[in-house]
Amino acid sequence: MSQALLYSLPAWMLTAGQEARRRFQSAAMELTLGGEPTYVPLEPKGAEWSVAADGPSKLSYARALAKQLESDVLPGSICFFCPGKHYPGETNPRWALRLLCKHNRKPLVPWPAAGPLQQSASQVLKAIGKLLGLELEPSEFSDPLAPDQQVWAVPITRDADGWQTSAWPLAEEERLLVSSDGPPGLRLPLNKLPEDVPRQVLTLDCNANGWGLFLPPLAPDGFEQLLEAIAQLLHENELMAPQLSGVVPIDQEQRWLVLGITADPGVLEVNLPVCETWQVYAEWLVALEKATAAVGLRSWKQASSSQSAGTGGGNHLLWGGPTLERNPLFQQPAWLGAVLRYWQAHPCLSYLFIADPVGAASQAPRSDEIGAPLLDLEMALFALEQLPAGDQRQAIAETMRHLQVDRSGNPHRSEISFDKFWNPGSLAGCQGLVEFRAIETLPKAEWMAAVALLWSCLGAMLLEPEQRPIGVINHGGCLHDRHLLPSLLWSDFEQILQQLNRQGLALDATYYRQLWQWRFPVLLHWSAGDAELVLRRALEPWPLLSDMPELGAITSRFVDTSLQRIEICTNESFRQHYQLRLQGRKLALKEAVLGARLRQGRLFPCLHPSLPSHWPLCLDIEKDTQVISYQWQELDQAFQTVQMAHPINEQTLVSWQPDELCVDLRLPT
Repeated sequence: MSQALLYSLPAWMLTAGQEARRRFQSAAMELTLGGEPTYVPLEPKGAEWSVAADGPSKLSYARALAKQLESDVLPGSICFFCPGKHYPGETNPRWALRLLCKHNRKPLVPWPAAGPLQQSASQVLKAIGKLLGLELEPSEFSDPLAPDQQVWAVPITRDADGWQTSAWPLAEEERLLVSSDGPPGLRLPLNKLPEDVPRQVLTLDCNANGWGLFLPPLAPDGFEQLLEAIAQLLHENELMAPQLSGVVPIDQEQRWLVLGITADPGVLEVNLPVCETWQVYAEWLVALEKATAAVGLRSWKQASSSQSAGTGGGNHLLWGGPTLERNPLFQQPAWLGAVLRYWQAHPCLSYLFIADPVGAASQAPRSDEIGAPLLDLEMALFALEQLPAGDQRQAIAETMRHLQVDRSGNPHRSEISFDKFWNPGSLAGCQGLVEFRAIETLPKAEWMAAVALLWSCLGAMLLEPEQRPIGVINHGGCLHDRHLLPSLLWSDFEQILQQLNRQGLALDATYYRQLWQWRFPVLLHWSAGDAELVLRRALEPWPLLSDMPELGAITSRFVDTSLQRIEICTNESFRQHYQLRLQGRKLALKEAVLGARLRQGRLFPCLHPSLPSHWPLCLDIEKDTQVISYQWQELDQAFQTVQMAHPINEQTLVSWQPDELCVDLRLPT
């Protein structure tokens, strides 16, 4: 990849990244990074770009992006159409495109351009078999969705004795593909294979537009041999290449560079290749920004005429190792425990970079938000710190897997997920990965690189035992009171930056301040003389509702999105000379930073359906007999001036607990 991409980033990033890398190298730790940024079209329309995983245009965008990346940074890579994740309530697995090449970005095998098939389909399969030392007898199938398409299939597998094939005796009326979405290889009647035959079938389809091969599930060695045989056949017969689909095996040995483009609700997700350093991770983000722009995609949506928002998808950051044997997360349990302690001690790392919602009902709840006793968390982290250095994967996994979960016990939906760490009960659960999920996709590649750099610098700093926190912090009610207010989140973040600076890992605060200002836009900035008032959007943990039935005999759990929160910042002059009212109720300005929780609507289902809405939100600034009035009428826009003062309500705004900073408009005086 071109170094020009990397050097488009600020110099301070490169300096800090190099220093973090030096410290990991000095500790003999090969920490790798991975990421999952998400993208949307310039004008996202339809359910596929809001709530649905798939739709009419998403695969076309994915193929265009794959072609652009092949042109820009992965020349000679091979593109596979693969079955992706399969979720309850969805008929088929979601699809994924995977670009494969060698780690040096050279082709796995020589691969010509795609085009139509100039030979007999069955003869092509037989020729592939001959190169593998097999005599294949393909069977022809009919496709009810494409009657003019030819489909041929033959069982093929590779075991300790080499390549094997089997007969598949079927009556003509049984040689019929299933009428569902997906390539023919996913629609075969595999239930009609003989019981002693593995469900591994090589499938060829062809029509006037071209031809395709579906590769069955194989171990990496067999997968490579089959690809080499196909490439040899293409070269010797001067054939155009097929469209490839099938199952790409999990590459535990990191022999390939694999980039994925997958369908996810509302977005197109890119699964980055394993990155040996932060610098490589940053290169990929910059390259993706360029490639997505070329095909009409971007990493943000236009929320209003003046405000952008994230895609609505995550950009989860993954830590791992180059191989399972060299994985530093297995080898350094005390350091990993220190990372978990540090994140628990600093709520800004949980809330500053995540999209709505936050809290227990979010996609990334903190370990102290799920209701588990803090004592259990403290004992678990203490246990990690007592483990000796060495391969402790099993002990780490069994210690943390029951605590890094959401309230339902789902190990994937956790702020710091161990779901892919060492979980033999899951198909992809033993990859040695720790996933930081409280990160959303941001509008700029350099912002996303800055977040990953912060993570790397913190990991490097925590290599020093004297920098590690001691004891789990009981944030109590402050977690969802003070730490969801932007100004207090920034104060927590400044402490982190100051500590990093003292330890020789300086990060530019102004850069993260820009991100903070984007994350928490100003709703109103008012001043008169020395008096100043600033209102910003704040965070609000939406409550989780009970199970609701849906189609397909499944249930879903909704969150009540009607609650909103704003931060109210005043200076001393304002507090001395002015008074504020919200919905006509007086707000006691007891602190420089306060919060106000309000109900923006009454959706169904919702919590407390009988309570009224506080929308539009009315704000009055009073001094003596002078009143200046505003209304907040649109979530993505600022307060607007109104000419008439709002009716006065003599009830004073109060908080639930006396020491809380956030008042609640739902509460009576």
